[in-house]
This record gives sequence, structure tokens and C-alpha cells, in this order.
Amino acid sequence: MPSFDVVSNYQKHEVENAVDQARKEIVGRYDFRGTNTSLERAGEDIVIRTNSEEKCKAALEVLYARLSKRGVSLTFLDEQKVEGVGNQQVRQLIKLKQGIAQEKAKEIQALIRDSKLKVQASIQGDAVRVAGKQKDELQAAMNLLRGQQEQLSLVLQFNNFRD
Repeated sequence: MPSFDVVSNYQKHEVENAVDQARKEIVGRYDFRGTNTSLERAGEDIVIRTNSEEKCKAALEVLYARLSKRGVSLTFLDEQKVEGVGNQQVRQLIKLKQGIAQEKAKEIQALIRDSKLKVQASIQGDAVRVAGKQKDELQAAMNLLRGQQEQLSLVLQFNNFRD
């Protein structure tokens, strides 16, 4: 039975390249001189350290611009609150979200069920598997989900297409 998986993943190398570019821009910009602003990866997260909330917001804007230019959607980012870490320094953690949350997976499943297509959707961890008897029905389900990405506030990819 033909099937495919619906996932929501970012490209790690593009995020890494965007962080590197943003770091280089911050080092070279005049308005960041003397502020000890740094941008670094901490596992799957990004950490901004600087001496004021305004500079933290400016560094975040630089990061957003670099991510957008590299084609990484900003919906993968989860900004945490700016917190003081002492010695007149602030820090902001930006978590990178990957996968489809359980409630969003249920929305996708309901959307496919309500569309009256002859396919079945099942939740498989942080992905949704869609299976049907005909390729045309699966392609119609893909097109339906592509059209609903903004409503779901997710960036969806389709992989593991099996015949």
C-alpha cells in the first residue's frame, strides 16, 4: 500500500551556516563594538549573550535576517525570555523546534479525515504517516496539506514516499 510521511524538520547545516554568518556580521558591525555580544550554538539551541536587552534584540534581528536568507523558516524558533546573568550581562536562549507536536498531528489527521479522501493518516511519534491505495489520492492529500501549512503554522515536508 503506497504511503508517505509528513514531517516538520529544519536543515541543520543551514541553521549552522546562518549562525556563523550572523556571528561574523555582529563582530564586524560598528554598533556592536564594545558590547561583548556573542552568538553561539549550545547543542540544538542558540544562545545570545550581550550587555543590554536592546543589543540582544538587535542581534536576534541579525540572526532572523540570516536564517531567512538561507531559507530556514522562523517558525522553527522558540524564543525564551531575556534573563540577566550578572556582571551587567544578559542572555537569551532560542530553542529550535523540530517535529510535529501531538496536537498539530491530530489536527493534520482530522484535516485529512474531513477531506473525504480515500487515505488513512496515523500518528507515528513526531510524524504523520498517510497511506492509501492510489498514488493520486496521496498526491491530493499532499496538495491539501501544502495549502493548509499557514493555517497549521507549520512548515511541512513529505518524505519516505513508498509505492
